[in-house]
Amino acid sequence: MIKSVGIVGARGHTGAELIRLLAAHPGFELAFVSSRELDGQPVSAHVPEYRGDLRYANIAHESLGGYAVDACVLALPNGKSDACVAGLAGQGADPVIVDLSADHRFDDAWYYGLPELTRATYAGQRRIANPGCYASAMQFAIAPMLDALEGPVQCFGVSGFSGAGTSPSDRNDPGKLRDNLMPYALVDHLHEREVTRHLGAPVEFMPHVAPHFRGITLTANLHLRTPVTLDTVRARYHARYAGEPLLRVVDEAPWVSAIAGRHGVEVGGFTLSADGRRLVVVATLDNLLKGAATQALQNLNLAFGYPETQGIPLD
Repeated sequence: MIKSVGIVGARGHTGAELIRLLAAHPGFELAFVSSRELDGQPVSAHVPEYRGDLRYANIAHESLGGYAVDACVLALPNGKSDACVAGLAGQGADPVIVDLSADHRFDDAWYYGLPELTRATYAGQRRIANPGCYASAMQFAIAPMLDALEGPVQCFGVSGFSGAGTSPSDRNDPGKLRDNLMPYALVDHLHEREVTRHLGAPVEFMPHVAPHFRGITLTANLHLRTPVTLDTVRARYHARYAGEPLLRVVDEAPWVSAIAGRHGVEVGGFTLSADGRRLVVVATLDNLLKGAATQALQNLNLAFGYPETQGIPLD
């Protein structure tokens, strides 16, 4: 039986990617796409891959409960989701809700949906917090060595400017970013706290925005309790991610240009200090896809019993 899905905040880059993925999925159909700015315009005019006649609608958050849907994806800025959750439940409905903002990533009542690392804890929860894009890359880079860490992991991240959203700012202004690398929020970044919480290990994160449009490069510097060899490191990563169709372990440091527009993750570039107690790992992913829309579809598939990667083009 086909399940109906609504999207709130569909104007942004991630909303468009979600529309593309859901339009091609055999088990889901779009019931509504909400956007104040695009109200009344055909969805197909902005996302040509969508072939239906649905139009964007400006739906008040408190009125979302009037739409009978099986699931709703919230693609809104931080701090906006609670009104939507209340609206969706306002008429006794109980749809699956996938929240792409950070509003519920620290809420134990919500399943934290990073499937490759957390699917064993999914038990039918209908409230799903989609992880952050940088936070996903950090966790993929660190998780296989988690039990060997000594002290905080330092993470240097560089993202394309699509990660700054569509509202104009210095961080998505191509003119200001040209020939530039823009650091921001260098201590106590939200994703720093998110990863520290979910991995249970301290992380120090330094994010930057680059002139390219999409894709994240995350370089993690891990200090280890005891010396290791490169063979041991590679074996750990291959074992941890064996059978994961969206995650590839590589020897060379992955390039962000090779991951842009793709749905998976590459982890590699393993480099050890001479004493074997400092390991550097590089992870790349597309912030709009595996960092957001692709992960949301994995979580929807999980919630409705579809194969986890159904509807996701495998690289």
